[in-house]
Amino acid sequence: MKSMEEMIKAAQQAAETIQKQMNETQAKLDTMEVEGLSGGGLVRIRCSAKGRVIGVAIDDSLMQPSEKQMLEDLIAAAYNDARVKADSVANEELAKAQQGMGLPPGFKMPF
Repeated sequence: MKSMEEMIKAAQQAAETIQKQMNETQAKLDTMEVEGLSGGGLVRIRCSAKGRVIGVAIDDSLMQPSEKQMLEDLIAAAYNDARVKADSVANEELAKAQQGMGLPPGFKMPF
């Protein structure tokens, strides 16, 4: 039979292992890319799965002063599209990591 001290130590080690694996998953997410599109692909925004903007591509046809408002709207729409995709990838990767750790789906880490 384990003592209370041994059980606490085991729980702390398990928490440290989970924290390490979650940190590794977060680092992995920052290397995964998604692309958000708007205007039929006239505006493209590449983001990491953590939502960090990596690049923006704007079709030359939109580079006119008269198109300024539409361009601003398309940039916002492309970013929002990328963000939705980033969140989806992040949720999938976190779910995989949690399954690998034996945690129940949807378990919220207290970090």
